[in-house]
Order: sequence, then structure tokens, then C-alpha cells
Amino acid sequence: MPPAASPSLARDPLEALRARVLRAGGWTVAGFALSQAIRFGANLVMTRLLVPEMFGVMAIATMVMYGLALFSDVGLRQSVVQSRRGREAVFLNTAWAIQIARGCVIWAAALAVSLILLWANQFVPPASAYADPSLPAVIIVLSASAVIAGFESTKLHEASRGLSLGRITRLDLASQLVGLLGMLAWALVDRSIWALVAGTLAAAAARTRLSHAWLPGEPNRWHWERAAAREILALGRWIFAGSVLGFLVNSADRLILGALLDSTVLGVYAIAFLLFNAVEQVLVKLVGDVSYPALSEVARERPADLRASYYGFHLAVGLPACIAAGVLMMSGERLVAVLYDARYAQAGWMLQALAVALVTIPFRVATQCFVVLGEPQLMSRICLIRLAALGVLTPAAFHFFGLAGALWAIVLSYFSTLPTTLAFVVRHRLFDAVKELPLFAALLVGLAAGRALSHGL
Repeated sequence: MPPAASPSLARDPLEALRARVLRAGGWTVAGFALSQAIRFGANLVMTRLLVPEMFGVMAIATMVMYGLALFSDVGLRQSVVQSRRGREAVFLNTAWAIQIARGCVIWAAALAVSLILLWANQFVPPASAYADPSLPAVIIVLSASAVIAGFESTKLHEASRGLSLGRITRLDLASQLVGLLGMLAWALVDRSIWALVAGTLAAAAARTRLSHAWLPGEPNRWHWERAAAREILALGRWIFAGSVLGFLVNSADRLILGALLDSTVLGVYAIAFLLFNAVEQVLVKLVGDVSYPALSEVARERPADLRASYYGFHLAVGLPACIAAGVLMMSGERLVAVLYDARYAQAGWMLQALAVALVTIPFRVATQCFVVLGEPQLMSRICLIRLAALGVLTPAAFHFFGLAGALWAIVLSYFSTLPTTLAFVVRHRLFDAVKELPLFAALLVGLAAGRALSHGL
């Protein structure tokens, strides 16, 4: 009878996977934080070179391109990562062919959107950001980035499959720096919105070139296999549905405000949102890239420990989120005054209002448990709840209370999903009122720190 495997050897594969997941998560969070720092530094420079309405127009154009990308998302990366054929040259080259075709479809759709905007310009309120005469041209030129990105190597997807996120992070940062240099070079010659467009195109070109040159993996050649295409597009149907809802939820605030505000005020809001989003996305990355795989493992192997593990992540994310909320709620106006000139002064009170929404971030750990505990449909439900809140409350609040009312409606939309999330946590016996108390203490610490910071700046 063969000897039983020792417990330590039995745990080795799990420990190796955990180490790779944590290392990948660390690269993702660190890379995202550094990317946000570069983006923020570039924003500080460009706001001194360009006028606010240019950022408003660019915010709309970027949202259009982001939306078209998500509305055409067929899950190429997910297919390569998940499929048993994900390392086969035939499968990868078929995915590359679909990717190129998708880039061309996005470009054609962007052209159609631009033509629609030109036609609808007579019906759009003159004060709206959508009425800006440069918007259609900006969208058309910006859409070239989709064609360029279509030629990115599938080595990027292979790296994701192997959790080699360090390589992807370095490539993304290098591409971002190239884009920054291109933007600054253009701005030195021509201080127009085309400097922002040039930066985006330069970054896309650099990322595509580096994906072929820097990463190991299967080189791409044009190929089409019907079986591989069927497999990719079968999964893509479900990815598409999630991407559409995600785009609508994450972009609805700017899309709605774009119809209510002129491009100058929208550009100021874009600055406030940039600062808020820099904090939000670092924490959200930690939730998605680290807590999900860890909680999945605990639920499979040690379900009795799930509550303790849940609160470990809940507090690890929640404490910095609540401290950051308190700091920005008290010092946002002063912080904007120090970082930006007087044209962007309104971004200060906008940032202070948006900062309130940061206190909801720790409950996003619970949304990871939706999938872990077999209720993934709740993800779509909370997206629909927030989308409904944004679509109904924001225009109504703007009508009755102006810009301030619309902004507080956006903040309230973040809280609209909490009843569903809390009901789930209570139902699965994860909730512990006592363990929520440190979050209130962290918020008070943040408020005190923010007050001191506002006086010190």
C-alpha cells in the first residue's frame, strides 16, 4: 500500500497558487497606483496648458470610445485564459483575427456616432457639452486608437492566463509614459484638445508595438478556425451582457451630466471625478484581484472560516477607504485650490461631495461573495438598481436643485445598492455589527486628519 501523502506536500499546490495570486494582485494594485500617479501628474500639467472645456469634450469622447469598446466586448482575454486550447497557435491566431475585426467595427461605429452627433446638433441645447463643434471630429480621430489596439498581440492574454501580471504592468506603464510624452510634445506646439488626442494615440501605438516585442509567447499570424471562433463567441455572449451593464453604471454620471451641463462645467467635474476615482479604483482593484480568489478558496476548503476571512478583507479595504473619505470630505476644496488654478475652483466642493461615496467601498467585498456563494445574478441586480437610481434621481435633482442636487444624487446612487448587499450578508450570516465599528472610528480619524490638513495647506 503506498504511503499517504504528507499534509505539507498536499498543501504545496494551494500555497503556490496563493502565492501567485497574491503576487499578481500586488503587481496589479501597485501598477494601478503608479499609473494613477502618472495620470494625475499629467493632468496637473495639462490643466495649466489647456482650458477647462477641452477636458469636458475629451471626457465625452473618451466615454463614447469606452462604451463602444464594452458594447463590442466578446471576452477574448477571458476565452484565452479559460479555454483548454488557450495556448494553441491556431486558437490564439483566430482570437487575434477577431480582435482586429473588432477594432475596425469600433472605428466604424465611432464614425456613425460622430455623424449622428453632427445631425443631432440642431436639437441639442446650445449649452450642452454635446453641442461642442469639435466633439465629432475628436471622436473620429480618437477612434483610430481602436484600430491600433486591434493589432495588439495575444501574448497579453497568454500573460494573464499565466498570472504574469508584472510583465503586463510594466508594458502598460511604459505605454502610458510614451502617451504622456506625445501629449506634452503636441501641447508645446499647439495648445488645443488635439494634444490630449495625440497622447491617447501614442499610448495605443506603443502598447501594441511592445506587446509583440516585449512579451514571450506565440507570435501572431492571420488565421481563422471555425471551431475556435465558435468557442470564443459562445463565451463572449455572457461577457457582452456584463460589459454593457458595467459601462452604463460606471459612465452614466458623465453621460447624463454631459446633457445637462456645458463643456466647461463638465470639464471641472471631470477633474473632481479624476481625484475621487484615483482613490476608488486602487481600492476596487484590491477587492477584485485579491479578495475574490482568496475568498473562493476559503469557501471551497474551509467554509467555517469564511466570516472571519470576509471581515479581514472588509476591514483591510474599509479602513483606508473611510479614512480617505474623511480626509477628502474636509480638505477637498483646499486640496483643489492648491493643485489647480482658479478656473477649477468648483471641483473642490464636488470632490468633497463625491468623497462621501468612498464609505461604500468596503461592502464591495460582499459583492465578491455573490459569486463565491453561488448567487452571481445579484451582480446584475445591483448594477440595475444603481443604474435606475442614476437615471431617475440625477436629472430630477438637477431640475429642482441644480448642479449640487445632481451631484448628491450621484453620491446617493452608490448607497442605493447597500440594502441588497446587506440583506445578502445577513442571510449568509456574515454580518457582525461589532466588527463594523472600526469603520466609523476610521471615518472620524479621516475627518480630523482632513480638517488639520485643510488648515495646514
